[in-house]
Amino acid sequence: MATTRKLLDRMPDGQLTWKPHEKSMSLGGLGTHLGNIPHWASAILNESSFDLASAPAPVAEKNSRAEIVAAFDTSVAQARAAMNKTDAEYAAMWSLKRSGQEMFSMPRLSAFRAFVLYHVVHHRGQLSVYLRLNNIPVPAIYGPSADEG
Repeated sequence: MATTRKLLDRMPDGQLTWKPHEKSMSLGGLGTHLGNIPHWASAILNESSFDLASAPAPVAEKNSRAEIVAAFDTSVAQARAAMNKTDAEYAAMWSLKRSGQEMFSMPRLSAFRAFVLYHVVHHRGQLSVYLRLNNIPVPAIYGPSADEG
């Protein structure tokens, strides 16, 4: 999460509406989404299922880097609090539903890993490309970057 925060903190306020393509998310939209993903941990770790029919509306795009980073910090803190579980609680089954019909089930830990951790990593990589395309130095992620050793 610290690496993700470094990337979010590099987003330039004056370029949050920039898109690499008309069908792509804006830089601010991507940052907003990335900042909200850890918030999903509570639904996975504290509930036995989630029904897409009752999903809240998408989070409105934030207007500044400070808002995005603050939302990320809040959602990370909530996720960390939700992680205080026993092994049995992590192994318990969790289901994704649509209008009451179960689409699939998996151990809660697997759902957390896929829907929170892997999702963050995916969009973090996307954000690193957005930064590179805007000539913003990319921080080291899995080792040195072209900008940082």
